[in-house]
Amino acid sequence: MEYKIVNKPAFSVIGRQGSTEDGEGFIARLWQEANENFPEVAALAKRGPEGSFAGFWGLMSDEGMNFMPWEDGFTRGLYLAGVEVEDSAKAPEGWVKWDAPAREYMVAPAGPEAFGQAVEYIQEQGWTLSGAVYDFTDPDSGESSQYFPIDKTTRNEVSL
Repeated sequence: MEYKIVNKPAFSVIGRQGSTEDGEGFIARLWQEANENFPEVAALAKRGPEGSFAGFWGLMSDEGMNFMPWEDGFTRGLYLAGVEVEDSAKAPEGWVKWDAPAREYMVAPAGPEAFGQAVEYIQEQGWTLSGAVYDFTDPDSGESSQYFPIDKTTRNEVSL
């Protein structure tokens, strides 16, 4: 699998928030709700130079909102299904805004085995998974990828 390294500045996402405590399938339900109600936030969406949306994000965080990986073997945490917005945007009622910190990311194509393979690759490189992994969908191409925040200076064992 081919990976690329990117430095992404801090960015903001407005979306629908849920928790692993909401039960199996909660992420799909959040995306359905976000998509059905997208007209409520479409005007707030950040746009690229060509006028298309900057991107759709599935942000993850630990339950303490520290943007750390999900706990208990990636089984407990929070998820925000939404669209990238200008940093100054205010979330309308029923929506939540998260401000993701600037980080260095290893970007991997999304897929059924991709998460485990990417974590294994990070370990093989001697890097640390330094935060929660994000899902990204490019509105222009429709391609999905995952953003793995990495720290190349420390080593931390991550187990699945």
